[in-house]
Amino acid sequence: MLEISNICAGYGRTEVLHSLSISTGNSGILSILGHNGAGKSTLLRAAVGLIKPTSGSVKLFGQDVTSTSTHERVKLGMAYVPQGQQSFTQLSCMENLQVVADLQGRAGRERIAEALDRFPALTQVLDRQAGLLSGGQRQQLAIARALITAPKILLLDEPTEGIQPSVVAEIQRTIIDLANDGMSIVLVEQNIGFALEAASNYAIVARGQVVATGQGGETTVEKQEKVRESLAI
Repeated sequence: MLEISNICAGYGRTEVLHSLSISTGNSGILSILGHNGAGKSTLLRAAVGLIKPTSGSVKLFGQDVTSTSTHERVKLGMAYVPQGQQSFTQLSCMENLQVVADLQGRAGRERIAEALDRFPALTQVLDRQAGLLSGGQRQQLAIARALITAPKILLLDEPTEGIQPSVVAEIQRTIIDLANDGMSIVLVEQNIGFALEAASNYAIVARGQVVATGQGGETTVEKQEKVRESLAI
């Protein structure tokens, strides 16, 4: 579904990714692990088109999208939720959803209900200004907005970072449910246990390169230790 081949990318003269390659299946979760500064967020930004690689290629559903805009990639079925529980803080929760839905026509309005089914807690705060929501509520809102575009592949950057544990569990369940329903997900996650348990496959990034890969689906102590050893490379 997503194939990134030998990309080099960064910011100005600072190269962050060095001939990095990953690919996803048609469904399931690919967890991306790595320390801060390893290049994980840069990888997602390059995948969605916010950063243009200096070399290498990005293919989506077999189509080369290396030079296409973020908007075109969204139209093809990609959605991206960056770090930071981002929202339009002056708008209400419902208005945040409607901003995206209005761009989708009648289908978008129907998808608001579907997104709220994924995050029923949001139905209690639809009239509340997004800037007054808790961090967990804002993150749920950010993911719900992405789902309104009906993505086939969803890129999530640290979706549980800095969020209260009770909401973390809800977000984790939703991510797994989306994958079980046939969505392909690229998940950047610091929680090694969840990242391994939820993933079909995982990749460890260090210094802008993939240094290890493996199959997910389990989170034994031995496997977590093996991953931590790779993170130290």
